[in-house]
Amino acid sequence: MIKDIVVNLGLQGSDPAANFAISVAETFEAHLTSVAFIYDPIIPGSVMGGIPPEFIEAQRAESEKSVKAAIDRFEQAAKRSGISYESRKLSASVAGAAEELGKLARRFDLAVVGQSNRDEGTPIEIVDEGVLFESGRPVIVVPFIQKAGLKLDRVMVCWDGSRAATRAIADSMPFLKKAKQVEVVLVTTKGFKADEAPGADLAKHLARHDLKVLLKRITSPDIDIASTILSYVSDSNADMLVMGGYGHSRLREFVLGGVTRGILESMTVPTLMSH
Repeated sequence: MIKDIVVNLGLQGSDPAANFAISVAETFEAHLTSVAFIYDPIIPGSVMGGIPPEFIEAQRAESEKSVKAAIDRFEQAAKRSGISYESRKLSASVAGAAEELGKLARRFDLAVVGQSNRDEGTPIEIVDEGVLFESGRPVIVVPFIQKAGLKLDRVMVCWDGSRAATRAIADSMPFLKKAKQVEVVLVTTKGFKADEAPGADLAKHLARHDLKVLLKRITSPDIDIASTILSYVSDSNADMLVMGGYGHSRLREFVLGGVTRGILESMTVPTLMSH
């Protein structure tokens, strides 16, 4: 059951992740906690000691102003929806925020974060990856173009037999239970053998949970797997994507697998990932 959710607020005006998290909380009658970070001023090493203190204080004041505005927007929207909610304001460096939110999310059923919008130059990408690697909880990444709330007419599940994919499917079961259609998708660059039936056992397993399941196998020798997945998401009108998040943390620098990186950069639907 999903009864306790945390969302990392965006600080750039519109906040698709916060709005989506509110819709998830409505669907599951869950409590929603918003977290907003006042980021420490970023000072280039080459000018250390050469920046006036008032400039640093001005940066911090601007960050505090953005956080207050983000929390106000969230609380107004949450109040209108009628959900149970609370807000927290935290101070940290960008790297510290990634670690802190990852640890905080361990005490929730689900974390919701926004996709990084490179045009805005925000540090949210690092924080997103910190939650994925450090929380041990499922994470929904919401595209920065997302307008609608939670919709579960068609949920697409990526399956490759791995531990991460298995974990993501188990973690997504509350959503799959509410879906009208679940499609298990396998993608390979080499093709499937005629005597193989990959994915069939998983489809049977999900069907035993009274889910309506379709199985789709895609051979994509010329296009990378992430692009193939995203293309099929569009073609099938999927509302949500479920997949394992691949990669590891090396001295607090997150190294993502190629497919995970490709999805996070170009995603068009909310994506539940587990690591």
